[in-house]
Amino acid sequence: MKIVASLLSLLLCIPVFAATFDLPSEHFDVIGGVVTVQTKYEDTLLDIARSRSIGQDQMERANPGVDRWLPGEGTNVVIPSHYILPRAPREGLVLNLPEMRMYYYPPKKAGQPAQVQTFPIGIGRMDWATPLGRTQITSKIKDPTWTPPESIRKEHAAKGDILPRVVPAGPNNPLGRYAMRLSMPGYLIHSTNKPIGVGMRVSHGCIRMLPDDIERLFPQLPVGTPVNIVNQPVKAGWHGGKLYIEVHPPLEEYPNDRGAMVQEVMLALDDAMARRSSGATLNNALIDQELSQPTGMPLVISTGG
Repeated sequence: MKIVASLLSLLLCIPVFAATFDLPSEHFDVIGGVVTVQTKYEDTLLDIARSRSIGQDQMERANPGVDRWLPGEGTNVVIPSHYILPRAPREGLVLNLPEMRMYYYPPKKAGQPAQVQTFPIGIGRMDWATPLGRTQITSKIKDPTWTPPESIRKEHAAKGDILPRVVPAGPNNPLGRYAMRLSMPGYLIHSTNKPIGVGMRVSHGCIRMLPDDIERLFPQLPVGTPVNIVNQPVKAGWHGGKLYIEVHPPLEEYPNDRGAMVQEVMLALDDAMARRSSGATLNNALIDQELSQPTGMPLVISTGG
């Protein structure tokens, strides 16, 4: 038992690439699974989330009542590494903004199963919203400099923080060590020198990734890789003959009242049911519960089938 505990402690302290999954067939849409670990005294939820490629908001929703800074020795912590794939072509990058998560579908290699990689992302604040739509990677830069737009320099100046016109590469550069420019003018997918913001709405519209995650992803993506940015607060999909639903808090800048969320549920369910005929009966009480208190984790909502 001591050896197992020591190995677990090592996994919690060292970043691990636990976000690559074999891609399900067209009849399956769910990947990963929920894992529970026990903390050591010095662990924080932030450290555990980063080691498992989980965003900050996602981690806190999965562990209500657990102190993010001092969860304490021996606390059971849920790792919500369980996902329904977004409703989008399984190619290139797919970014689901309400989920604050990216999915990468690398080209299939001969003799190997198709795979999907998934990473948490930070996105734009409501007043600097990340745009939706199809785009592509137009250039890749290692150790980029940052030229703050005038609007951002004015915002910082109003707070007494005077930004230089050009921030050189290095530890003080908010772009981190890697940046990928999109065909949407002014928008990047980049690393960050403040990883605590990944999985939250903190940027000026760009997409932030954990330094360890983008270091692994950057060399895999050629210029021209398609990028599809979607708004899907509700996802639905099949696994093992069961229908799952996954609900995330909606973005404030889009319709987000109860009626709008019910419409999102209908869109997700209609898509899932159209792809597979089934005699399953839906548990409406569970759907209603998930809409009222989104957990951000897949939940079985069907019986029979």
